[in-house]
Amino acid sequence: MSNYEVKTFYFEDDGFIPNHPEWPVVFYEGVLTENAHEAEFIFNENNWLNSWRNGIFDYHHYHSNSHEVLGVISGFATVKIGGKSGCELQIHTGDVMVLPAGTGHMKIDSSADFQVAGAYPNGNDYNLMRGVDGERPDVIDEIRTVAIPETDPVFGVEGPLFHHWQKENKKSPNHR
Repeated sequence: MSNYEVKTFYFEDDGFIPNHPEWPVVFYEGVLTENAHEAEFIFNENNWLNSWRNGIFDYHHYHSNSHEVLGVISGFATVKIGGKSGCELQIHTGDVMVLPAGTGHMKIDSSADFQVAGAYPNGNDYNLMRGVDGERPDVIDEIRTVAIPETDPVFGVEGPLFHHWQKENKKSPNHR
């Protein structure tokens, strides 16, 4: 793995996109720069399965029944994470984002060659939620029941994901 930096982003429920009530988005900036084309293979080797390669939808959406990993295989994009009141993030070849269940995400703009690999812990099936009327309160309960994955999608059983996703590691009210 390349030199990389781990960043975290916490988001509140904005009334449309619930986001995760405890765990942050974990962003591994530049972790796969030297082998970005192997992102899907690396995820699969670490038991993040049901994988695919494509882009990111250009509308706010989230998955209430599974966490998701996205690894940039090529190009770059501006994505919005955390829903309408979230933040914009520039992602580039080799970057990896681990999104806890409930976290809103969408592509705002991208290079023509932008492509990501995505996968889900244990190959979980995933739903597609858009923050529309009728989704609540069921999705809130479902998000809370999605378990911590058995492995980090990049580093396996010893990955930094577990430092950030622990029951004892709840966000403080002022942390973002």
